[in-house]
Amino acid sequence: MIQFTLRQLRYFDALARHGHFGRAAESCAITQPALSMQIKELEESLGGVLLERSARQVVLTKFGEELAQRVREILRSVDELGDFARASRDQLVGRLRIGMIPTLAPYLLPKVIGNLTQTHPELDIHVRETVTPKLIKELAEGRLDTAIVALPVSEPSLTEVALFTENFLLVRPGQDEGTPIPSSEALREMRLLLLEEGHCFRDQALSFCNMQSAPPREMLEASSLSTLVQMVGAGIGVTLIPEMAVAVETRSASVSVARFKDPQPSRTIGMVWRKTSPLARQLMQISEVVCLSADALREQHAPKSSSRRPQTRLHSQG
Repeated sequence: MIQFTLRQLRYFDALARHGHFGRAAESCAITQPALSMQIKELEESLGGVLLERSARQVVLTKFGEELAQRVREILRSVDELGDFARASRDQLVGRLRIGMIPTLAPYLLPKVIGNLTQTHPELDIHVRETVTPKLIKELAEGRLDTAIVALPVSEPSLTEVALFTENFLLVRPGQDEGTPIPSSEALREMRLLLLEEGHCFRDQALSFCNMQSAPPREMLEASSLSTLVQMVGAGIGVTLIPEMAVAVETRSASVSVARFKDPQPSRTIGMVWRKTSPLARQLMQISEVVCLSADALREQHAPKSSSRRPQTRLHSQG
């Protein structure tokens, strides 16, 4: 009779994802020799070689690749059993694995975590910050409970709940203060600084300018909004950033910030989770907290003379 443990399956899944014993062991919070021993025992139990070992990387065998897919399904089902038990309670408790895109996390995440800690003190919150394609993949594989991203993601297996909309603002060198705001057509002729490929915000900025891609000779890329703003401050070009990032990213840069004429470029931020998740009702409660957090941030950074912005409203797309 074949015998193996759930722990061994989790270790193998980590190794398959990281492709490296050291990184896999670190993610599992165990030593590398202990991980290697558990994988060896799993191979002996199954009667097959799961991977090719080398000093630098791990390559799965054909048997290992097929097993990895089945193991992910097993682990996702096991996690959903735990979610089912938690869903029977009135309030969400225990582990919450939440993902957020990099163009939002530095600004919204601290407020969300603070409010969740107050409203759901028994939550054990785990945060993952990365680009949308990776968040959606990890969500589908059961490694995240929910993710906060720009909508739509258009995945049939996911529920989408729109939370709020934020505009994009133009960031120019400080000496451009007071000069006419360029149109989207005029931006195409300027040196537009963008995030590197993989960021959905890059695609949204290009869409506003009616560009499939920026001319290579004019395009400069960065991995963060902070770098983009600092490059603008150095006089290298102009860029677009989401409104929620303005207060943080422009406080130490010699730049000018301006709004476009209506209709302003914008994005809709929302929460997504698996339609099969037993935690759907509790995650909807979490989405309310995220909305309130976004409202609080907007009020905090709004000019004193401005009127209060309307509250965000939730809209679910099953």
